[in-house]
Amino acid sequence: MSLLISTLGRYLTWRFFKTIAAVFAAIVGTIYVFDFVELLRRSNSLHGVTPGYIAYLTLLRTPTVAEQILPFCVLFGTMAAFIDLTRKLELIVARSAGVSVWQFLLPPVAIALLIGTFSVVAFNPLSAIMKQRADIIEAELFGRAGTVQGDGTLWIRQSGVDGEAILRAANALDSGKKLQSVIAYVYEPDGRFEERVEAATATLEPGVWALKNAEISAPGQDPRKVGVYLLATNASATDLAETFLTPDSVPFWALRRMRDESALAGLDPNGLDLQFQTLLARPLMLVAMVLIAGAFSLRFFRFGGIGKMVGGGVAAGFVLYLVTKVVSDFGEAGILSASVAAWSPAIVGSMLGGLALLNQEDG
Repeated sequence: MSLLISTLGRYLTWRFFKTIAAVFAAIVGTIYVFDFVELLRRSNSLHGVTPGYIAYLTLLRTPTVAEQILPFCVLFGTMAAFIDLTRKLELIVARSAGVSVWQFLLPPVAIALLIGTFSVVAFNPLSAIMKQRADIIEAELFGRAGTVQGDGTLWIRQSGVDGEAILRAANALDSGKKLQSVIAYVYEPDGRFEERVEAATATLEPGVWALKNAEISAPGQDPRKVGVYLLATNASATDLAETFLTPDSVPFWALRRMRDESALAGLDPNGLDLQFQTLLARPLMLVAMVLIAGAFSLRFFRFGGIGKMVGGGVAAGFVLYLVTKVVSDFGEAGILSASVAAWSPAIVGSMLGGLALLNQEDG
């Protein structure tokens, strides 16, 4: 019996891995084609940009998207493998031989853990490096630079010898060292608001921001204009270059270091901290997808209702994804801690998937 379980285990492991890989390749390939067409449309008016160069840019952008859709690939691949095994009566034969649902869930769970771990420690660093290169090319082609909020503005929270300040800019150039259409909200060292400074441009110089053609507004005073306003800062050019990288363009092995350096420079580290915890939680998230897939696809074909169960599994996966996005937004805004925002969806999803399997298999 142990030989049968061992042989069956290797067979199931290969089947699940092959199916998940096929689903991953199909979805990523489709995304590549659509992104390539969209970038071709955007670059249509640019002189000297060839389709080959756009194909290269698309290739650099694709791994980051592939990381985001990986949980769905595991969900769809696991469901497809379970349904195929059930349709061919292979799982029925395994059950008749005394193999429980928990035993033939071990191979896909092991595959999910291995894929999750590999994607974090190996694939993510490569994806991040490619994303950095893609961002540079996009900035050169389309004029996009920096990390933007939903309304297109850039925000920097920084500190200096004179206190803290929050800078808002319409655009950033040269890795954040040059800002355009800047508004600075300056605070005293004790946290009291001091003044508002609006300038056409701001340039990072050693130890200070130089805001040119600035207008200063302070409580109880008339606005006044100055040629150059110097705002002390602890941020260096390296700090800003790293800050203007999106968290998904920072390799996993560098996230903790950059998070600590950003915090020391007075910059907001929430995005980096959340990305680090999300990557740590990824293997468990993939396991949650496997359990959800098992709960919605282990029904015998003779019982009917396969379409509804598959639809239910897909819906459950999307609900978990939406919950993850909402909780992540709370974590990035500082409402929830990064660890809670990153781990709670994976933990809750795993518990609900396991509970559904228990109820379905053991009553």
